[in-house]
Amino acid sequence: MSTEFLQAVADSNQWWALGPELTVACGALALLVLEILVPKKDLRFVPHLAVLTLLSTLIVVALNFDQTFGGEALFGGLIKLSAPGQVARVFFLLSSLLVCFLATICLPRARAPRVEFYHIVLVVTAALMLLAQANHFVMFFVALETVTIGFYILVSYYRERALSLEAGLKYLVLGALSSAILLFGIVLLYGAVGRVEQGGIVHTGFEYGTVLAFLRENPGNFLATAGALLVLGGVAFKIGAFPFQIWVPDVYQGAPTPVTAFLAVSSKAAGFAVLLTLVLNVFAPLQAVLVPVLSLLAGATIIFGNLSALTQRNTKRLMGLSGVAHAGYLLLGVIAAFTVPWAAGAVWFYLFTYLLASMAVFGVMAYVAGPDDRAEELDDYAQLAKDRPFLGGVLAVGVGSLAGIPPLAGFMGKLLLFVAAFQAQLYGLLVVAVGGVVVSIFYYFGWIRAAWFEIWTPPAPGAAPAPRPSPTALPFIGVVTLAALVLATVLLGFYPQPLAGWLLAR
Repeated sequence: MSTEFLQAVADSNQWWALGPELTVACGALALLVLEILVPKKDLRFVPHLAVLTLLSTLIVVALNFDQTFGGEALFGGLIKLSAPGQVARVFFLLSSLLVCFLATICLPRARAPRVEFYHIVLVVTAALMLLAQANHFVMFFVALETVTIGFYILVSYYRERALSLEAGLKYLVLGALSSAILLFGIVLLYGAVGRVEQGGIVHTGFEYGTVLAFLRENPGNFLATAGALLVLGGVAFKIGAFPFQIWVPDVYQGAPTPVTAFLAVSSKAAGFAVLLTLVLNVFAPLQAVLVPVLSLLAGATIIFGNLSALTQRNTKRLMGLSGVAHAGYLLLGVIAAFTVPWAAGAVWFYLFTYLLASMAVFGVMAYVAGPDDRAEELDDYAQLAKDRPFLGGVLAVGVGSLAGIPPLAGFMGKLLLFVAAFQAQLYGLLVVAVGGVVVSIFYYFGWIRAAWFEIWTPPAPGAAPAPRPSPTALPFIGVVTLAALVLATVLLGFYPQPLAGWLLAR
């Protein structure tokens, strides 16, 4: 290994470029230090500190969004800063802010430890931002496993609840299987590419650019193709695509509500951020193989997700299985990105609309559910609009946006994806996707029907009506947050140009 190579690696270690990730990580460590130094009765400010860390980092990233980094790889090729990476930073910081908001509702009610929860959320957020900017398979795998291990803990965070522990165990077993598939694919890619020396500098098969160059020269290499398909299979587990979605219903149901929201939004977005990078910047020469595989995956995911959600009465399972269908719609954008340059921006716009609608719905779920998150059936939402009109309105807007009802933001997100798919001539998938949207209206509006319309059902002979937990009182910050989500969802439906134009230009 030459001195010039070591010097080049040292010069590329520009720590200022990872300022947002380091700030969030330092905030996570500060929470643990404060737990040691400050008496437990005085730790009420911990959520505020976590929110302040995320909010200040989000503001700094947004203000410096257009800062140019030259496009060079940093830290010896592990990281490459880019506009999509900056978009991912904004997305994950915003999502984690809303997860912390949901945690302030659920954790005190369940009497669960708070410091550790916010610490893990901050660590996972930093790892998500690194994952979206990875330029090396080693960095990709380490960041992904950091995220996954954090979710293992968060899913089983309610240690006294059997469903939460069961969900954590299932996620651990199936997550380990997906990690093994992913790692095997990376090993095959390394075995196919090996080591390449250029200008006295050795590049390995773990670097994205090296793999891309190899595939351009050898698009029919069997080992490399098999490795790429296995890597995409590991990523498909994270986004809940068919047939890797088996973990979704049970894990979503058993996890605490804030964690379910975190999985539904951030984990899915991280999977698609990685998928777009791999498909467009690493495995692009394999388009002839990847398009049929991803098309089959997208069609099956849309069909399975929508048909499975039809019979669900549990709201968390309904959100999980409908999220599987949303992953199928997003895969249309990924496939279209091969030939439509702005399709990647359409995927990100859809993810932002999904974030707003999902967090609004999970916010209502957090207020409606009882202390142990057991009030998750559609029957628990009976007369919600009559008893709590504000929560009923938020639920209607959030669910309507997820269903793609105009003029809400979810409609514009689906429209952009479908236009991209049409331009890419994915006509068969478009038919499946439109059919899936029609089917989804049935189960989404079943939820709205339960909340807004009184439905009389005769009681069983001699049976007393089951007690329904009363929703938690709405504080001012809760009203402001949910109202902001609703307002953003409606405004983006009527006037999507600012966000859509900004993302499509990236």
